[in-house]
Amino acid sequence: MPNYVFYDFETCSSNISYGQIIEAGAVLVNDNFQELDRYEGRCRLSPGIIPEAMALIVNKSSVSMLKNTNLSHYQMIKQMMEKFNKWKNSVFFGYNSIDFDEEFLRRTLFKNLEYPYITVSKGNERGDLLGLARAAHLYYPSCIKTPISDKNNPVFKLEQLAPMNGIKHDKAHSAIQDTLVTIEIAKILKKNAPNVWKASLMTTNKDKCIQIIKEEKLFCTNFFYGGRAVPYVLTYLCQHPWGYAFCFDLRNDPVYYFNLSSEALKKEIFDAKPKPMRSIKHKKHPIIMNANYGVNFDVYKQLGLSKLKERAKLIRENKDFINRVSSILEDDIREKQDLDSQLEVYAEESIYKQFPSKEDNAIMPEFHRVDWKDKFSVVQKFKDERFQYFGKKILYEENPAFLPQEEYNLIHKEIAARVLSTNKEKWNTIPRTYSEIDTLRNKFKNDKEKLKALEEINSYIEEMEKIYQKAS
Repeated sequence: MPNYVFYDFETCSSNISYGQIIEAGAVLVNDNFQELDRYEGRCRLSPGIIPEAMALIVNKSSVSMLKNTNLSHYQMIKQMMEKFNKWKNSVFFGYNSIDFDEEFLRRTLFKNLEYPYITVSKGNERGDLLGLARAAHLYYPSCIKTPISDKNNPVFKLEQLAPMNGIKHDKAHSAIQDTLVTIEIAKILKKNAPNVWKASLMTTNKDKCIQIIKEEKLFCTNFFYGGRAVPYVLTYLCQHPWGYAFCFDLRNDPVYYFNLSSEALKKEIFDAKPKPMRSIKHKKHPIIMNANYGVNFDVYKQLGLSKLKERAKLIRENKDFINRVSSILEDDIREKQDLDSQLEVYAEESIYKQFPSKEDNAIMPEFHRVDWKDKFSVVQKFKDERFQYFGKKILYEENPAFLPQEEYNLIHKEIAARVLSTNKEKWNTIPRTYSEIDTLRNKFKNDKEKLKALEEINSYIEEMEKIYQKAS
């Protein structure tokens, strides 16, 4: 069995492209959850990064931490990667990690001239314990205790799950503490919902996952809507142009859809509620269960397993219908790509727009290996302007003495223009943070501790504003 890496990040912002990781925690365990190794790191805030006040309040990051921690961001990421590179052939788990921590990690590595896909290379695979917990609770409601929301839905917030399940959680929103709590949740799920745990390990690899979806005549999975996990019994229909598995919901009679015109079928695919066909993002660790699990839920129970199998057979044998659906999906993607091509994409958010060439990939390790005095020469070897930009930014943030003055001035002025902007930008700005602080002052007017923290953050932002106003 593989080892597992459980990890968590605390960040200065919810913005995955323009924010920064300020604290990282990761623990390597074996399949019995015995700890083998760990990493803990905290770093300073890099120049030009404007934090969100609420993010700092939540993860209790003081201004002193942001300014005086001994590690820079670049140093912390290098340390963490040294550990991650040692932890080969592991399954990386976080809590709500695939849509947040993982994307933050990928973009951070991308901007730091590191290979971004560490969790799906070197024999590694990835999973998300939040999705696993939701699925386990759906099929085995008593497997884990959850709070209940005002709308009568189970709540899966880590800081609320922990005490309800006897897990000590003194420092919520501390990276290493949240990591340790996630491990304890995993232990509970493995023990109390072993079939779901086993199924989850079969879909941590995207290739194995898509193979299961294609080969099973019908299967049960769940999606998260309206605050709760909802079960679906599906059969594979075709591959979506973006690579996803596109599947048919077997609560619907396929014969009705076979007889629709192309225009009517298109409307059903995109506009009907609930959707009769839906994508499964097989790269994002869906939990795929035997179809028998779905028959326990009313909408499928009344149809019965034999009827569901009959419908799945009709879908899979109707090649004309499959081709019609594929054609409709391809036309839709072409229209979206035409619109996307007209949007301005900044380097920080371009990770999936263009992959690095082999030549540029080969230069990246050299950049990290050479002394600071030689890094600028290496930066100039990159063919891709994005990597030249990232390399110069690293020098600007870490060791500006080795960045030519002209280059330093260009970056400094660009950052000043960004952070001082009064427009609605993709990144956080100084004016936006002032506005956020004003809103939070009113929200926390009776909380002296939070008000004091907000005043410290406000003073910190004022310091940055003075620095960048000189450059504008």
